[in-house]
Amino acid sequence: MPRRTSNEIWNRAAAQSYDSPGEGMFDEQVLDRTTARLQELADGGPALEFAVGTGRVAIPLQRRGVSVSGIEWSPDMVDRLREKVDEATLPVTLGDMSTTRVDGAGEFGLVYLVYNTIANLLTQEGQVECFRNAARHLRPGGRFVIELWVPRPQSTHGAVAAEVFTVEDGYLGVDVMDPVTQQLVSHHVRFDDDGTATVGFSPHRYVWPSELDLMARLAGLELETRHADWEGTPFSHDSRGHVSVYRKP
Repeated sequence: MPRRTSNEIWNRAAAQSYDSPGEGMFDEQVLDRTTARLQELADGGPALEFAVGTGRVAIPLQRRGVSVSGIEWSPDMVDRLREKVDEATLPVTLGDMSTTRVDGAGEFGLVYLVYNTIANLLTQEGQVECFRNAARHLRPGGRFVIELWVPRPQSTHGAVAAEVFTVEDGYLGVDVMDPVTQQLVSHHVRFDDDGTATVGFSPHRYVWPSELDLMARLAGLELETRHADWEGTPFSHDSRGHVSVYRKP
């Protein structure tokens, strides 16, 4: 399958359909738990969101009194964000989150990257550089927060593993994984009322928690805490995801 670029995936159509107020990751309780924890971790300092998107987390975090800036690759996603807040309220710099610097680099109390987005960087090198870029933006004592799923590649006996991750009315999600390259393609099948289906694809590189910890060490960061969710549930062998907090000494 030809690899799609980020611009092809996060285009105007994706930006206009991205928000789902009150549902899924836009559920008010989900956002309340997420932003409450981020506010605590910012410790009174400004925050920088990598891949700020349409402002799903940045805007409610700002309403909690945290000064938030963002980095975003997709101009179309930023256009959607600008329908909600202006540049003076929430400044955004267009660019790659692994290399782009913003004003105030070295002064942020918090850099965060939520909802599996580090997996959108498709190489290990790119993910390492993302950690290094976070470290460059943090002040001493500042924190880098990552929310990510825990990969569960199945025994494949030479084949590529596939796993159904979601079945809902009108939607089927299937991940196809290559354990050699750690590449994963999510297949999103959406069914219309007339029975027709549309299929979308999104590529990712999955990352083990221990691999993230090594990336952090390469960037001069230290693991501070790891929980299974934003509420502080202990992380265990059967956790499906994690919220990991890294601290700059």
